[in-house]
Amino acid sequence: MDLKDMQREKPLQGKVAVVAGATRGAGRGIAVMLGAAGATVYCTGRSVRGQASDIGRSETIDDTAEMVTARGGKGIAVRTDHTSEEQVQALFARVEEQQEGRLDILVNDIWGGENLTHWNTPFWEQPLADGLLMQERAVKAHLITSYYGVPLMVKRREGLVIEITDGSTYNYRGNLYYSLAKISPIHLAAAMAEELRPYNVTALAVTPGFLRSEQMLDYFGVAESNWRDAIQKEPHYAESETPYFVGQAVAALAADPQVAAKAGKSLTSWDLSDEYGFADIDGRKPHWGNYARRQGLPVN
Repeated sequence: MDLKDMQREKPLQGKVAVVAGATRGAGRGIAVMLGAAGATVYCTGRSVRGQASDIGRSETIDDTAEMVTARGGKGIAVRTDHTSEEQVQALFARVEEQQEGRLDILVNDIWGGENLTHWNTPFWEQPLADGLLMQERAVKAHLITSYYGVPLMVKRREGLVIEITDGSTYNYRGNLYYSLAKISPIHLAAAMAEELRPYNVTALAVTPGFLRSEQMLDYFGVAESNWRDAIQKEPHYAESETPYFVGQAVAALAADPQVAAKAGKSLTSWDLSDEYGFADIDGRKPHWGNYARRQGLPVN
């Protein structure tokens, strides 16, 4: 089902989702595509208008919620620091009250490690505080979020939990702290799947490919309208994908009545594109797996 079909048929009409980490990048793309499929989407994160997070970006969850609504869903912005138990507990108490106990989809996309990764430096020479803070944001926050969100699904004996990460394997990703932060959600999904199976709740992990996020566009000094100009600086950018590509992957999984068969698996945006037949919003079908193999690159 492609984007137009999703917006026309709205297979997630009446469904309630929480996208934790919906401010920008993959989280925003996922929230918007869930909205395009008709879902009510709680868009959470730390950045709101007038109060940016510590990485100083301009995107906010308020913007994301408006984009969700513009696509045909219902976007609700709730400022939440997912490392805070009190704030996460309050978030799901609000969802439970407002949606009469319903939570169908929980997406864990909290990251916040943009300024904490020190590439090409051995772990013992990096600031330990940065490495530990990365784990707090990208692992501990996911645990806290699932701890308070999953019981709503268990109570109704249905639901889908998706861990968003970088890569689909347990292979080293070029930096110890980064590897730990990105591999942990894969095992979180696998372990949650085992414990949730008796309650008809599915957990799995999904990764995008080379993500053409807002921050990456800025890094290369381009916009979405002229992103191909960045290929001169980074040839692999030719196979990049917008955040809405992985967003469609998540929406397709959420609309799949047989999604439980994928419990515990680590899936990729490009393979899900092949399976469900969707394309990126620019009409392309990027396939990082095939591209990396042709280039002799590791497929994490």
